[in-house]
Amino acid sequence: MKHVLDDTIVALSTPSGVGAIAMIRLSGPKAISITDKIFVGKKLQSQETHTIHFGKIIDGTEVVDEVLVSLFKNPQSYTGQDTTEISCHGSPYISEYIIKLCIKSGARTANPGEFTMRAFLNGQLDLSQAEAVADLISSETHAQHELAINQMRGGYSDMIKSLRDQLIEFASLLELENDFSEEDVEFADRGALVKLITNIKTLIAELLQSFDYGNAIKEGIPVAIIGKPNVGKSTLLNALLNEDRAIISATPGTTRDVIEDTIQLDGILFRFIDTAGIRDTQDEIESMGITKTKQQIEKARIILYIDEIKEDHNEIIAEFKKHDLHEKDTIILLNKIDDFHKCHSYDVEEAVSTLTQRTPTIAISAKDGKHIDKLKTSLTDLIAATKSSSSVVVSNLRHHEALHHADTALQKVLDGLAQNISSDFLALDIRHALSSLGEISGEVSTDDLLDSIFRNFCIGK
Repeated sequence: MKHVLDDTIVALSTPSGVGAIAMIRLSGPKAISITDKIFVGKKLQSQETHTIHFGKIIDGTEVVDEVLVSLFKNPQSYTGQDTTEISCHGSPYISEYIIKLCIKSGARTANPGEFTMRAFLNGQLDLSQAEAVADLISSETHAQHELAINQMRGGYSDMIKSLRDQLIEFASLLELENDFSEEDVEFADRGALVKLITNIKTLIAELLQSFDYGNAIKEGIPVAIIGKPNVGKSTLLNALLNEDRAIISATPGTTRDVIEDTIQLDGILFRFIDTAGIRDTQDEIESMGITKTKQQIEKARIILYIDEIKEDHNEIIAEFKKHDLHEKDTIILLNKIDDFHKCHSYDVEEAVSTLTQRTPTIAISAKDGKHIDKLKTSLTDLIAATKSSSSVVVSNLRHHEALHHADTALQKVLDGLAQNISSDFLALDIRHALSSLGEISGEVSTDDLLDSIFRNFCIGK
């Protein structure tokens, strides 16, 4: 798709449907003149930027609505173009009417994310900041909001730009050496280049390490509740959600399919998944549920393994070891302590924790909600422990892949320096690293890449 900036676009920028206020945004060379055609009040073209004006939207002699028009003149606007924002009453009929009047007067309907794309193309935002706008709009938790707002403020972009600028300086010196190849001169200090690339790779390693945490925060933490049938998985889900979300029955195999719901704990979104009990069965439908359970175990970030607390802790451990969970963060829950002799509960808890090397192991009563708060604290502690020491957290898969490609290219440069290869090959690998880093900020981009990013935006942003 060809990206043009010389026409004027219009879209509803508030959610569709009935509301107190709706806001219609125009951006482009004719945004102000088009608005002037349908607005009765002050002549907007002669007004100062960043001002708001009361008046009426008219269609011929008919008054459509009384409105407020916010005026932003280029380049002091979100898009870097002349922009007007018409705040009208929230009737869908009124907002649609005004948009049709704008189109009739020379605007066209904006594509998804086109306002933000224009902000990027006009240098108001870099590409990573533009992506953060979409993340900010879709944020549901404090942690998601914090990630998006930090990225939108440019801290991540500044770091990437600094890395690129340092590499560009060395790349230019290596290119200069190529121009004087017959004279066998070195303009680039190889020792300094090794030191620089080593430092950059260390920073990239920290950013890559932060991705597991950042992506989990962005998408929500998947937590699978697993165990044998009738040990209290569905009761536990209901206790965590504080509502009757899952059907509870004493009959084993009641949960045949995956049941999922979410809650926020300390500003972090957790996606709890109640799964079918794992056991040998000839029931075809139940077998399908067990297959889905195993799939959810693979996808889960955290496993809540639940079993009934019992005197013989070896039986609990033997059952736990049937599952290959050594690569997963797992919390073992010993349920039904209300039915167990109280003086034994903590001994079993400690024994299971020690012998499985799983901390925490928590004795609970899902039915009575006992120690559920302790479980919630343990969940947030597990996520906090994975947070990178870096002040910048990567949450975007595209950025993660670009950083990985840059790291690979830089390793080739280090290998080449160790082998004393010629400067033209070193320069080629540095250019690959520069290109990968440039993809994050948008200094290197293609129309296909931009279309892929911005098609997921809402129309009015």
